[in-house]
Amino acid sequence: MTGPRFGVWTNVYGTWASAHHPDDPVDASWERNLALVRRAEELGYHSTLIAQHVINPFSQEWDQLETWTSAAALAASTSTIELIAAIKPLLFHPVVLAKQAANIEEISGGRLSLNVVNAWFRPELEKAGIAFPEHDDRYGYGVEWLTIVRRLLSGERVSHEGRYFSIDDYQINPTGRFRSRPEIYVGGESDQARDLVATQGDVWFINGQPIERVRELIADVARRGRTGPPVRYGLSAFVIAREDAESAQRELDHHWKLNELDQPALANIVGGADEKAVMFQTFARYPAIGTNGGTAAGLVGSYDEVADRIADFHRAGIDTFMLQFQPFEAEMERFAAEVIPRVHERLGAAVAAP
Repeated sequence: MTGPRFGVWTNVYGTWASAHHPDDPVDASWERNLALVRRAEELGYHSTLIAQHVINPFSQEWDQLETWTSAAALAASTSTIELIAAIKPLLFHPVVLAKQAANIEEISGGRLSLNVVNAWFRPELEKAGIAFPEHDDRYGYGVEWLTIVRRLLSGERVSHEGRYFSIDDYQINPTGRFRSRPEIYVGGESDQARDLVATQGDVWFINGQPIERVRELIADVARRGRTGPPVRYGLSAFVIAREDAESAQRELDHHWKLNELDQPALANIVGGADEKAVMFQTFARYPAIGTNGGTAAGLVGSYDEVADRIADFHRAGIDTFMLQFQPFEAEMERFAAEVIPRVHERLGAAVAAP
């Protein structure tokens, strides 16, 4: 295993924690996000994840950065950082999305990856008149959708007759100039998501949760049928790292107080979520600051404690750590300066090349 890779979440919502933090006003502007990703690249972060929503799940009144136009602009505005663009299959026809992805792969010089996620926020689709199928039907759709996209991005001439799509002798170009195809990340923790990454994905994104549970999840996917290289694993986490554990705990306590002010916006998310989405069952089991498991991954403590926990996760199989902070820019700088060097000291690993 190579050294761990560190990524940051692009700030598409304007915040990944409290909307009431005095030093981190909600700002999902393109200008902020461009500066954030460029700075992450300068600091040596390997990846950025651009989550996908059309409307902000906290509130329709809040700004929301759009994923695929932003990915194209970031491709032309950066030089080394991997651009992981999330995609909900129900929002794009597979031929159209494959062509967009191939074009961004071309613009970026081979730095685009797709993060395929099952839709979970009902209002985003239903308010637009887009059907929101049941959980298992959404995955059936997603499997067929990804089969087509993956083949097109691999340069194949595709004919396909399925339940959802009919494709007749279709090929897109250019493809394959930098590698065989963009990498495919899969999110979600249901059995269907695990099957999908085992059969068609390259990396499985796991929501932040304790290491014992993460080991179980990795072992489960590793047991599933697979053709090709082994699945790699990523972990989402919200980081609070300070010089000592007491300072980190005080900061976490402060975040929980701010969290109380956010309850109306958080209630909007829960009210619009599909009750069958497994990740929300996980979130209920492990309450946390931040999205997608956040502080439940345990990356809260002194610089040494956080570095130790990251090293443990890496030894357990986590390749990529996709991180959130607040205030984002300042804490991203702190993590790069104080934690990343400590992680590599513990692992005796050189920083992986972007």
